[in-house]
Amino acid sequence: MPLALDHLSRNIEASIAAKRQLLAEPDTLAVFAAATDLVVARYRAGGRLYIAGNGGSAADAQHLAAEFVSKLARDRAPLPAEALTTDSSILTAIGNDYGFAQVFARQLAGKATEKDVFLAISTSGQSGNILEALAHCRRVGLPSIVFAGRDGGAAKALADHCVIVPGLATSTIQELHIVLAHTLCECVEAAMFGQ
Repeated sequence: MPLALDHLSRNIEASIAAKRQLLAEPDTLAVFAAATDLVVARYRAGGRLYIAGNGGSAADAQHLAAEFVSKLARDRAPLPAEALTTDSSILTAIGNDYGFAQVFARQLAGKATEKDVFLAISTSGQSGNILEALAHCRRVGLPSIVFAGRDGGAAKALADHCVIVPGLATSTIQELHIVLAHTLCECVEAAMFGQ
């Protein structure tokens, strides 16, 4: 078997195994359902969703915000969502003036209201700027969700809802985070606009 096909086969098998494992974890699925209910409730209250992550998870945050504002699979009114990873002037100003650990927390302090919800995406649950954002949420009473991997890291203790997906490789964890993100958006669309 050519090397590329060997890698592809191994990665597909790991992805399938992780997804099957997630399906067999009722506690994790219940946390995801509660997180989904929270996002629906915040939208119904007139709130918005703020999303953040680093690296590939930053791209996932932007991807998910686009699904909410535009659409996932059906024509409907836009839902307010914002990735806190996109404004280079804000990110560099906060990073320069207050340190990189504050790039998300300071944006939440300036933007989020009591109607909103924050979703963090972190494969390790250990990213300093994610932890600072979750700590800010805890201080001000802003509800928070984290999609994490491995053991959830320090984020597990800070978030209101921590959905920890299985998988050994960062890439497998990120694949499951996208499944969670798309499912979250699909559920919110159904709740807000009907089946």
